[in-house]
Amino acid sequence: MNDQTTAAEPAAAAVTVPEAVAVPALGEPGARSGGRRAALAPVALVVAGALSVQFGAAIAVLLMPRAGALGVVTLRLAAAALVLLVVCRPKLRGHSRADWGTVVAFGVAMGGMNTLFYQAADRIPLGAAVTLEVLGPLALSVIASRRLVNLVWAALALGGVVLLSGGGFDRLDPVGAAYALGAGAMWAAYIVFSARTGRRFPQADGLALAMVVAALLSLPLGIMDAGSKLLVPTTLGLGAAVALLSSVLPYTLELIALRRLPAPTFAILMSLEPAIAAMAGFLLLDQALSTTDALAIALVIGASMGAVRSQVRGASKR
Repeated sequence: MNDQTTAAEPAAAAVTVPEAVAVPALGEPGARSGGRRAALAPVALVVAGALSVQFGAAIAVLLMPRAGALGVVTLRLAAAALVLLVVCRPKLRGHSRADWGTVVAFGVAMGGMNTLFYQAADRIPLGAAVTLEVLGPLALSVIASRRLVNLVWAALALGGVVLLSGGGFDRLDPVGAAYALGAGAMWAAYIVFSARTGRRFPQADGLALAMVVAALLSLPLGIMDAGSKLLVPTTLGLGAAVALLSSVLPYTLELIALRRLPAPTFAILMSLEPAIAAMAGFLLLDQALSTTDALAIALVIGASMGAVRSQVRGASKR
């Protein structure tokens, strides 16, 4: 998926719960309707962000015949880095060597995650790619919780993967499946280094700098893959649209939502991304799902939600 998500993925149950939104007192007129709207608003923002991410990924797949998978990654990361630099204006001075090491590791994880994911999306259906990718954060959540009940969720997710593969990844294209699993591993690393970067850099400065690192790393690969095709105006425009839909807009919506939404709830909502990706693939790319594929995606989504809820309960008991 994608660098659209922050450290508040399935491992996000440990994130501090943001401030609650103010609602009218129970005795005031419109308290019930106002409270309901206030409660649903951040949920709608998260869902809108997820829709933006996955439909942006679908547009990226449409762009691949023009610029190739690596070219699309370069366009997306470069455009997103430019926007974040302009908006955040991060300071370059006053940071230690450890700070820079963390932000570079964050950028490497971000670039690797995007590169591997788009290679996967170029070979297998979008819904399958996101389902396999989400196993990375799910595994991180299971390992971090150290609770036996999460082995059940891991087994459920494994069952979904077996169904998705149809007994063998040759049905999906083994190379594409391997890229998706690699993207999941990089997503888990992204979550870890995103949290560390957030502790070392104010606001979104670390994210902006890491995005620059990721863009610089992808630039040679994109040039080798697409060359002068990257400079075609229509290709540049579509690349900017992918960056807007998959990075800039989701970051903004999620930032607003997390100010009013508990992080565990946010993580559970983000677990729905494989289903949203499958819908985007069906609507924009004509990638229909079989009943078995839909069941497999549902199993992985259920496992991810269960892992988050178990982690939250464990933290509450402690």
